[in-house]
Amino acid sequence: MEIEEASRGESGHVVCGSWIRRPKKVNWAIIARAAKRRGSSSPALLNIFSFDPITTSLSSSPLATHELKESDGDPVAISVHPGGDYFVCSTSKGGCKLFEIVVGATCTTILAKELPPLQSAGLQKCMAFSFDGSKLATGGVDGCLRIMEWPNLNVILDEPKAHKSIRDMDFSLDSEFLATTSTDGSARIWKAEDGFPLSTLERSGDENIELCRFSKDGTKPFLFCAALRGEIPVVNVYDISTWKKLGFKKLSRKSASTMAVSLDGKYIALGGKDGDISVAEVKTMEIYHYSKRLHLGQTIASLEFCPSERVMLTTSSEWGEMVTKLTVPKEWKEWQIYALLFCLFMASVVLAYVFFENSDSFWKLPMGKDQRRPKISLFGGSSTTPAEDHKKWNLDL
Repeated sequence: MEIEEASRGESGHVVCGSWIRRPKKVNWAIIARAAKRRGSSSPALLNIFSFDPITTSLSSSPLATHELKESDGDPVAISVHPGGDYFVCSTSKGGCKLFEIVVGATCTTILAKELPPLQSAGLQKCMAFSFDGSKLATGGVDGCLRIMEWPNLNVILDEPKAHKSIRDMDFSLDSEFLATTSTDGSARIWKAEDGFPLSTLERSGDENIELCRFSKDGTKPFLFCAALRGEIPVVNVYDISTWKKLGFKKLSRKSASTMAVSLDGKYIALGGKDGDISVAEVKTMEIYHYSKRLHLGQTIASLEFCPSERVMLTTSSEWGEMVTKLTVPKEWKEWQIYALLFCLFMASVVLAYVFFENSDSFWKLPMGKDQRRPKISLFGGSSTTPAEDHKKWNLDL
């Protein structure tokens, strides 16, 4: 496991981070930093770094940087649009900021834009774009849930009493449902199309649901929820057709502070309050990767799978951002599968040719003294010339 920390001492501590999907399987990472107010002060920053899959590391210098105004406060959470051209950042002094990533011929720029419905919405603890990029949801510390269409920002739902205080949220793979959790341990399901409340997830008396993520492989319609049963951390699994609990699994020693599911839906990860991360295979719910004290003694603030690599981006206030290569089984790449199929096809052609050339000796058929193998035409009919056929007909007479 190779780990790369990209902390920069001249700026404030890292608040959160997220991957940015670019064309041709290129991945960038956006890292949000709080303002540094002690000693030599510095503003809050939004930095975009390139990612090198060969070295499993972020670039030493950012591709683009944006300074937040002092009136905005520090960044709190970031949500990147699936298209990779926009992201939304919530700030500590209330409201959200919209940014566009403009890629030029020689440089990349972070361009601030207006976001009227959320400019004075108050402190937003979490945000999420739908999988198809058509909706944006935000959850406030005041318990208000908002769902908006993207990019026209028409308000679908503005529910001030959705929860006591919203802690986490996630859209389903088909963008039909939105799951939200509260600081009081409850969790609710909403219809994303019109904001209708569908269900409140069942839980035992001593159980508090904290985090939620939908499965993303397209075949297993599940909702995973990290919960605490008394002092025992578990991951509950719910059937999204009935919203009934199917079971639970213990994947970490301590309660999770953040949760993620890989883009292909094969792995689920938990970031702990003690700095550990656990990665389990969804199919078996068995742990395949475990990093103990990755962020030593610090709560992991954000955790996210790389869109195209088995790599994890994690952040904490003390240790900054880290990129970790996961020790999970290697998978066949698309070109390797085609190469294997081509080799199998060529091998079958060679075997067929060898079999045909040696068919007589293979079957041990008796041959006459002057018997020869008949000539076979690939286009059907006799392989002899008309003159040969006429001579043979005269001899027969």
